[in-house]
Amino acid sequence: MADQASYVPPKVWTPPASSGGTFASINRPVAGPTHDKELPVGQHPLQLYSLATPNGVKVTILLEELLAAGHSGAEYDAWLIRINEGMQFSSGFVEANPNSKIPALVDRSGAEPVRVFESGSILVYLAEKFGAFLPKDGLARAETMNWLFWQMGSAPFVGGGFGHFYAYAPEKLQYPIDRYAMETKRQLDVLDRHLADKRFVAGEEYTIADMAIWPWYGGLVLGQLYEAAEFLSVHEYRHVKRWADEIAARPAVIRGRKVNRSFGPEADQVHERHDAADLD
Repeated sequence: MADQASYVPPKVWTPPASSGGTFASINRPVAGPTHDKELPVGQHPLQLYSLATPNGVKVTILLEELLAAGHSGAEYDAWLIRINEGMQFSSGFVEANPNSKIPALVDRSGAEPVRVFESGSILVYLAEKFGAFLPKDGLARAETMNWLFWQMGSAPFVGGGFGHFYAYAPEKLQYPIDRYAMETKRQLDVLDRHLADKRFVAGEEYTIADMAIWPWYGGLVLGQLYEAAEFLSVHEYRHVKRWADEIAARPAVIRGRKVNRSFGPEADQVHERHDAADLD
């Protein structure tokens, strides 16, 4: 490994004036709001506050899949939360998600609003609400939940680990890039071996587990994430690529990827979504 300056941790850590990197302006060691601002509310019962990161895309894909399957009650308003501007630290957003992370959902269809945060929790909540994309059978349901929580537990190594040090850190350091590239490739291999004899991750049925995993691992093998496809030799994971290609071609996935997108080709950006026509 190349020589790198050694860091000796102090006995008591104190935050630096700036941590550097892409998200330095919003990194802070405490929770809670930084400013007062209520969240906007649209005409539909389901109000989504998000950004088209992999975690945000999971939810908009599910909502578009529900609508495509005929669940008209899944109509929703999607509001753009620009995390690089600190919008997730408004008083209204913190009320919806005290952890100040996108996505956050507020369901206003009942007598009292229901807040739902953490992307996996939102997927389960919506799947159970509409009785879709989450099998009721014990074995199939268990497999769906296994792989959903595999993604929730594994993706921080891909995003906060590999993605951060490879794409966003203020300087390229070999040790963390090697560490997290190794773990990312191991996870891709786990998924590739699993998909060798399965159409979708829980079997023959397309579920919320696929919707959770695809924006992360599908994004890697399709070259949509961190521009790291060549670096990670993603051609090695041909079963993941086959699965990712099939999901990428679904009309609801194409639509869901556009919602709350504020980067990339302008034709793929729909900052806010309040009606199906906004995506046409």
